[in-house]
Amino acid sequence: MTGVAGIAARMLAGVMVYPGFDPVAIHLGPINIRWYALAYITALLLGWRLARHLVRRTPVVATAEQVDDFLTWATLGVVLGGRLGYVLFYQPVLYFNHPALIPAVWDGGMSFHGGAIGVGIAIWWFCRKNGIRVLAFADRIAVPVPIGLGLGRVANFINGELWGRPVPGCTDAHCWLPVAIIYPEAGAVPRYPSELIEASLEGIILLAVMLLLARRDYWRSRPGWLTGVFVFGYGVCRIISECFRQPDPFLGYLAGGLTMGQILSIPMLVIGAGLIWYALRHPWLAAAAPAERVGVAADASGVRPGAP
Repeated sequence: MTGVAGIAARMLAGVMVYPGFDPVAIHLGPINIRWYALAYITALLLGWRLARHLVRRTPVVATAEQVDDFLTWATLGVVLGGRLGYVLFYQPVLYFNHPALIPAVWDGGMSFHGGAIGVGIAIWWFCRKNGIRVLAFADRIAVPVPIGLGLGRVANFINGELWGRPVPGCTDAHCWLPVAIIYPEAGAVPRYPSELIEASLEGIILLAVMLLLARRDYWRSRPGWLTGVFVFGYGVCRIISECFRQPDPFLGYLAGGLTMGQILSIPMLVIGAGLIWYALRHPWLAAAAPAERVGVAADASGVRPGAP
C-alpha cells in the first residue's frame, strides 16, 4: 500500500512512515525561506521579547533598550559560534581541506555547543562594554534559550534529518513503540523519533523549568543560578536524548560508546554545577539590589549597573 492508505495502515500497526515535508516553509519568488531559518528567526524574536520582560523584573539588571541592542550580538554569537563549532567539533578535516565551504551555512551544519560558546562570549563582551553584571544578565538570557532548542529540533524533524536509532524488536510491519517512524532514506527500519524527543526534553521540559524558576525573586537574585540550571539541565537532556539518536555517519560512536553530542555535553554538567554552587555561595546582597535598580532606571543621568 502506498500514499495515505499505506501511512494509515502502518500507523494502525504501530509504525508511521515519515511523510516527507517540504523543507521550504515560504516561497517568495526566487527567495525560499526554510523551516530551519524560520525556527531561528522565531526563536530570536520570542526570546528577545521574553528577555526584555525579565531584565525589568526585580532585581533589575539592564534596560529593555539594552536587550534590544544585544539581539544583534546574540544573532552573531549563535550563527558564528554555531557554524565554527560544527566545523571544529564535527568535520574539521573536511572544512580545513575545503575552507570555502565554511561560510555555506545554507547547506546545514550548526552546533549548539558552538553556539552556546558564541553567545557566552557575546554576553561577556556586551556586558563589559555596557557595565552590566555578566552573570545576572546571562541568567535573563538563558531563560528563553529552550524556545530556540525546541523549534530547532522540530525543524530537524520537518527536514527529515538527525534520524533516531532503530527501535529494538520492531519490523516495518509492526512495532511495540506507537511513535516509531520509518525514514525511507534510512531504510525500512522503525526508528525512534529522536528529533521530537529532543524537542520535548531540550525545549518543552527545560523551558518549563526555567520559566518556573525565573518567576521567583529569590532565584533571580542569585547571579549564575538560572544560567547554571540551564547549562546543567541542557547537558542532562542532551545526554539522554542522544541515547535515541543515530550518531553522525562520519563520526559514529566514540570512546566508551558515547556520541560527540554526549562528549560535548559532559563539560556542561561540570560548568552548570559550578555556576549553581557559585550562585548559592554568593547571593546577590539585599543592600545592593536597590542600588542596581536605581542605576538601571537612571539612564538619563548616565549611571549604569555595576560591573561584576
